[in-house]
Amino acid sequence: MMASRSCGNFLDLASGGMLDVSQTPRGLPRVMTLPGIISDGNGSSDADSDSTSTVCRERKIIVANMLPLQAQKDPATGKWRFSLDEDSILLQSKDGFSPETEVIYVGSLKVEIDPNEQEEVAQRLLDDFNCVPTFLPLDIQKKFYYGFCKQQLWPLFHYMLPMCTDHGDRFDRQLWQAYVSANKVFADKVMEIANPEDDFIWIHDYHLMVLPTFLRKRYNRVKLGFFLHSPFPSSEIYRTLPVRDEILKGLLNSDLIGFHTFDYARHFLSCCGRMLGLDYESKRGHIGLDYFGRTVYIKILPVGIHMGRLESVLNLPSTCNKVKEIQEQFKGKKVILGVDDMDIFKGISLKLLAFEQLLEQQKELQGKLVLVQIVNPARSSGKDVQEAKKETYLTAKRINEVYGCDDYEPVILIDRPAPRDEKTAYYAIAECCIVNAVRDGMNLVPYKYIVCRQGSSSMDQAMGIKPDCPRTSMLVVSEFIGCSPSLSGAIRVNPWDIDAVAEAMNTAITMPDAEKQLRHEKHYRYVSSHDVAYWARSFMQDLERACKDHYDKRCWGIGLGLGFRVLSLSPSFRKLSVDHIVSAYKRTSRRAIFLDYDGTVVSQSSMVKSPSPEVVNVLNALCNDPNNTVFIVSGRGRSSLSDWLAPCEKLGLAAEHGFFLRWDKTSEWESLAADLDWKEIVEPIMKLYTEATDGSSMEVKDSALVWHHQDADPDFGSCQAKELLDHLENVLANEPAVVRRGQHIVEVKPQGVTKGSVAEKVLSMLASNGKAPDFVVCIGDDRSDEDMFESILNAVSSSSLPAVPEIFACTVGQKPSKAKYYLDDTGDVVRLLRGLANASNPKPRDSAQFQVSFDSVF
Repeated sequence: MMASRSCGNFLDLASGGMLDVSQTPRGLPRVMTLPGIISDGNGSSDADSDSTSTVCRERKIIVANMLPLQAQKDPATGKWRFSLDEDSILLQSKDGFSPETEVIYVGSLKVEIDPNEQEEVAQRLLDDFNCVPTFLPLDIQKKFYYGFCKQQLWPLFHYMLPMCTDHGDRFDRQLWQAYVSANKVFADKVMEIANPEDDFIWIHDYHLMVLPTFLRKRYNRVKLGFFLHSPFPSSEIYRTLPVRDEILKGLLNSDLIGFHTFDYARHFLSCCGRMLGLDYESKRGHIGLDYFGRTVYIKILPVGIHMGRLESVLNLPSTCNKVKEIQEQFKGKKVILGVDDMDIFKGISLKLLAFEQLLEQQKELQGKLVLVQIVNPARSSGKDVQEAKKETYLTAKRINEVYGCDDYEPVILIDRPAPRDEKTAYYAIAECCIVNAVRDGMNLVPYKYIVCRQGSSSMDQAMGIKPDCPRTSMLVVSEFIGCSPSLSGAIRVNPWDIDAVAEAMNTAITMPDAEKQLRHEKHYRYVSSHDVAYWARSFMQDLERACKDHYDKRCWGIGLGLGFRVLSLSPSFRKLSVDHIVSAYKRTSRRAIFLDYDGTVVSQSSMVKSPSPEVVNVLNALCNDPNNTVFIVSGRGRSSLSDWLAPCEKLGLAAEHGFFLRWDKTSEWESLAADLDWKEIVEPIMKLYTEATDGSSMEVKDSALVWHHQDADPDFGSCQAKELLDHLENVLANEPAVVRRGQHIVEVKPQGVTKGSVAEKVLSMLASNGKAPDFVVCIGDDRSDEDMFESILNAVSSSSLPAVPEIFACTVGQKPSKAKYYLDDTGDVVRLLRGLANASNPKPRDSAQFQVSFDSVF
């Protein structure tokens, strides 16, 4: 692979000389070391200086592509003038935080600042607005924003594949490099001003999806939230992105990831499952993903609007004057309103076609119904936007020519920057608002419409409405927009179905007022209570909850480049070193060793399930030591284990989780007495699920039946496993059998048969023969092995053993476990067993084969 294609090299490139970005002025305290002592970041602190403070303020750092600022250059003086953008959601979200909270913004400006002015501008923005500008180099900015974000991520996240060059651009690795480089600049700016131990950092939208990786790498315990304001596509779409893993891993370096709807969250979780093999579960009502010992939480909450901001516009004299003017203009007519950006996903032309159909079908509406379409300026340029604009104008012109007359224009296009008071006035007089986008992340137009229809005292007076008059509003919304699930009283439509959209508009304007009033009241209650402050407050509360155990665990970074992640483990959970266990092994004289089979001594992913010659030699070396009792404890059937482990004559076997037990090759199999009549009930049910689930299979054992779905579709297999589990638990409610779900399996076995009972039986047998062990090691990777860990720990704490042995309960893989130790994989397990074999007496015949470099294993 070429060097330029390496993610590791992207990080080098991002930190190289091509990004000569100025430092942020030191206008903010770098680190709060102690309450009352502020460090400026260079290591010095002076408690007597003027900069000391008696209050350690809570800080939130909000990071987005653009700062919530407006910028204009004074033509007379040539000086920049800056002001807060009151319409910015980032600025409005401050209302969700306590008044004592200090909010700092990091992002780019909408204008280009000359390099000579950047330092002065940065200081002004920091002093006046608590804003830290990134000042991306122009070349990087163009490739990052207009290139990777707008040409590749934005279309893909809106379900547009680059199948041909006319629709979407092919993946360009240079643009990806610029995206990584820009994210690196943002990370540098954040870490210049952040106190990562105390500050909460909230990253916004798809422009900065690998930023969490840079920040987590700088400081492993950083408190990091991410909110995606766009849709997240299904796995079938997302998996076409060549850098799909890097972006997923970037997001997973957050502590909390927010989405507008469950659909977007579900698609993200499906991608994590299919591409990274991660499972998720609901933890006390919160969805959590276990990622290398860290729990990454998922939040589903649509953003809201700023009620105060909108109500203040409603009361402006200019708005009241405008609404009178518009009322007079459309006297005797009903107005349907659309407010959309000009782009290919907003469905403006589809809306016009549906309106045309409505006028054709309902002739009595001709002359009485008007569609006012306000077109916001396009956020991007390109051939597809120009084509959408051309089609919109041609369709509107055709409708007006066919159905219009001297005093009636059915479609009115307002294709200019419409001021806030004019938009608000149109919202207030419209009988119905239609949002017909074919794909949109959220879209707050329906929320604004509802609030404007609720009105205010000034608006009521201007419109001639009595204060106690019932309010009404009607919404027609596409089912493909983020706000749709929260508007249960809206008429939901498929924007591609012209007939259905036309019918929906007709229903909306002809519905009885009492019904319109009920729908409006329901919507207004939701919109007014779930405003932008509620959204910000709720997100930050969940972020605080997600970060509360950061210091309860030890953590360290692993992985190269954008594959970096943090391994987080409880302080008592550590990797089992060969040196440590060998030292204990040599000190002891009676040892019990319990080993799981699949995933422990043989890899789960291996097609060949028989042990390697190395594993056979190691097991034989351990068994040949007269001080050792070694058992393989597996869910496998006894015939399979007997065949695979035939060369290990002194090895004990426990098959089918201990239903069958054999002390060595010359011993007879012992079996538990159990009623197995339930197998006749279970077998036909499992066969049914096997036939219905492609890639699944059923395994018939003497004492158990197992349904495997490892090779089935991950989502469907998991769904079928849950259903089968529920089905079997119902039919076996009065039978002496238990149903359990394991890693890609559903198993039914007799009650009381667990791997834990095997460990108890062997330990008690050794104790009764006067050979109670003073050293016990137990290694496994599955849920069933947790029973062994628990039983061994219980046996030690009870009086069943005369003396307390040294115990090494060890799980394979870093995950929550009752074991105190872990090993990374089967290779680690074999290396550890080889180390024990080298310390055995007698020594293995070919001792060179078992030499191990302890320096390589920690």
